[in-house]
Amino acid sequence: MKTVIVESPAKAKTINKYLGKNYKVLASFGHIRDLPSKDGSVDPENDFAMTWAVDSDSKKRIKDIADSTKVSDELILATDPDREGEAISWHVLEVLNAKRGVMKDVTVKRVVFNEITKTAILKAMEEPRDVDQEMVEAYLTRRALDYLVGFNLSPVLWRKLPGSKSAGRVQSVALRLICERELEIEKFNSEEYWSIEAKLKNSTSKTFMAKLTTLNGEKLEKFTLNNETAALAAKEAVEAASFSIKSVVSKPTRRRPAAPFTTSTLQQEASRKLGFNAQRTMRTAQKLYEGIDIKGETTGLITYMRTDGVNIANEAINNARDVIGSKYGSNYVPAKPNFYKNKSKNAQE
Repeated sequence: MKTVIVESPAKAKTINKYLGKNYKVLASFGHIRDLPSKDGSVDPENDFAMTWAVDSDSKKRIKDIADSTKVSDELILATDPDREGEAISWHVLEVLNAKRGVMKDVTVKRVVFNEITKTAILKAMEEPRDVDQEMVEAYLTRRALDYLVGFNLSPVLWRKLPGSKSAGRVQSVALRLICERELEIEKFNSEEYWSIEAKLKNSTSKTFMAKLTTLNGEKLEKFTLNNETAALAAKEAVEAASFSIKSVVSKPTRRRPAAPFTTSTLQQEASRKLGFNAQRTMRTAQKLYEGIDIKGETTGLITYMRTDGVNIANEAINNARDVIGSKYGSNYVPAKPNFYKNKSKNAQE
């Protein structure tokens, strides 16, 4: 038998169905241990040594995982493909290695997949790797900073702003940036400017809006009409003038589809179009990633939602082109698909 560890029970149920009865898929329910909220959990004087603690809920899950691993010949760590997922796999392995007799004659494999479909799961199982220690080190660094900043800064915040929750590595810096920006806004010197628009009618009595761009032979800049007197004088000049169309320029335009969503653009669009906050967006995306019931079968509908990457799998591109061609005709299928790449060099793809 082979034991597979994932993060959520919904995902475990779907993956177990794809892998079959020779596999037992168990959920860790996220992180199985964390730094306790007390002084000394991170020791900067001792190479930032960390002391981990397991809560009562996680103890039972660890026991289930250990019992299954003990009677398995393979332990497959299939947590999420991001830094936190890598850390969860590392934590599980560390805890199991500390238990006597659990890991004897057990082969450990790490597999990752970006979508919960049968094809992606089976392909991932054929391409195992080791736990990425560099990604684990990145997690440990982030977690140590979270603790050292938050544990030392939060008490100050509580004293100065009663009722506040906590300070942290990210939000404390973000708050400073917001404060600095607010100070810049307060220092801003406003300048007055006016613009003139006219509703005109053509020979067929169709109306359209036109903007005044030239006055007395001079091109109007943004602050040319910088007071009401100048604006009213321009308005009177427009009302006294007669107009004719000098030329009509028609230009073809081309608009390409937007790039696939990253975490950030997904949250922006959900906020703009649906009024969702970031938490609701990510909760909804998590459900779509883990899969929903379609005709009695749990089906994952989106790829992993925590990413800076805009690349699309070739399989998905080819499937989309086939559907468009069969449903709308070959005229609607481009000669070659669009490919997107990140502008940022350190994007987490």
